[in-house]
Amino acid sequence: MLDFKVPAIAALIETRGWSRLPRADRIGAIYDFVRDDIPFGYNRADDISASDVLRDGYGQCNTKATLLMALLRGVGVPCRLHGFTIHKALQRGVVPEAAYPWAPAEILHSWVEVELDGDWLNLEGFILDSPYLQAIQAAFPDRESLCGYGVGTDRLDAPQVGWTGEDTYIQKTGIARDLGTFASPDDFLENRKQAISRFKEQLYRHAIRHWMNARVRKIRNGDVPPVPGLGARRKGLPKEHGHAA
Repeated sequence: MLDFKVPAIAALIETRGWSRLPRADRIGAIYDFVRDDIPFGYNRADDISASDVLRDGYGQCNTKATLLMALLRGVGVPCRLHGFTIHKALQRGVVPEAAYPWAPAEILHSWVEVELDGDWLNLEGFILDSPYLQAIQAAFPDRESLCGYGVGTDRLDAPQVGWTGEDTYIQKTGIARDLGTFASPDDFLENRKQAISRFKEQLYRHAIRHWMNARVRKIRNGDVPPVPGLGARRKGLPKEHGHAA
């Protein structure tokens, strides 16, 4: 899955000049690219290659982590994957209410750990692109803690998402179980998959994820649908005018 030697990824690394930067700047430039140039969205599966994620042009936690790792490996930065499960409540608001009961109680999740100056740093803040996160912040101006819409943080007004040479997080408070560290996403996913039936997997791949991606685009544009227990201020509308989709 970390196919950083394929022409598309090798050319991206060369064009951007990442290999010529000091290590901290190298990490930061790649991190920013994966965070904002590859916007938040749902691919057909978790186990696609980094070049597939780049080709799709969007991704979620596991697929964006694969691309981030491939780019870091391509410029010689040591990195590994840390696997978890997250509570499905973190996805509420992105998952349509009609489909939400079908979602497994825990969903596979991962972030990337990168070595810098002898320390391993946790990188998770790359999952949500800046316009999407800003739309969520605008919809919940009075909240500090939020678990929903792909966000899991106690610092919604100022989450740890920018690269400063330290840990970054955006879904940390939604974590259910720690599954340990892995050398690659292949190792992580070898004996693990989302806990859904074959029928639901196909339904997700061919229908539900497209529905979710449409909702992500609407949210990014400021149209944040309220869900039970989480009110949201939609663009141009007072809170009481929102309704769940």
